[in-house]
Amino acid sequence: MSDQPYVKTKTIKPRIAEITFFHPAHNSLPGNLLAELEAAIIAAGKDADVQVIILKSGGDRTFCAGASFKELISIPDLPAGKKFFMGFANVINACRKCPKLIIGRVQGKAVGGGVGLTSAVDYCLATKYAAVKLSELNVGIAPFVIGPAVERKIGLAAMSQLAVNANEFRSAEWAKSRGLYADVFENAEALDEAVLKLAEYLASTNPEAQRMMKKTFWEGTEHWDGLLEQRAEKSGRLVLSDFTKKALARFAE
Repeated sequence: MSDQPYVKTKTIKPRIAEITFFHPAHNSLPGNLLAELEAAIIAAGKDADVQVIILKSGGDRTFCAGASFKELISIPDLPAGKKFFMGFANVINACRKCPKLIIGRVQGKAVGGGVGLTSAVDYCLATKYAAVKLSELNVGIAPFVIGPAVERKIGLAAMSQLAVNANEFRSAEWAKSRGLYADVFENAEALDEAVLKLAEYLASTNPEAQRMMKKTFWEGTEHWDGLLEQRAEKSGRLVLSDFTKKALARFAE
């Protein structure tokens, strides 16, 4: 496999598109990759030949480590900070607005923004290795941008537990019991079989019914364009604080 970051879309079966993102640093997401991922989701949503979307990451281990640590350290000012966190906001909103159902395929750990991605898809399947953690507090910020998506999926109590205890991974079974994952499998092979089976089933059903159903699922989130932008500004301010700069410097060492 190439060690170069990428976002790729391919048709794996009639009416089924697979969007894959990859970054050699545990599938972390710098701003340019977030922009590519947003564009890929929007494009698949508009493609008349696509009825179902599978969202996955490359590699065998971490599903997504969240924000690019290297990019967080280098944020110089508020506009740059807000722009970076808007990358996650835009991907979440792209999933929310996409008229096609999105299946998440989570083969490994999801951290920070990775938990946001698993929350933004419409149906998520995972392996037993797909533990979750909201680690933002460790570096002096908070999961503001992804918070609405995570809270919508697993509830305020469970989201708060993840956000407050930022050092602790919660197991894939814990995530399943809270509704983040619909099912958990022993390995990636069993996961892929289940993902494809579901995608093929959905590709055989009424696309108009799917569109209407998805719109119903996301009722009450119409204000998220503005909400997530406000949250991105909050995160952009926090990442410039003395506390966060010192915390990021310690992690960098």
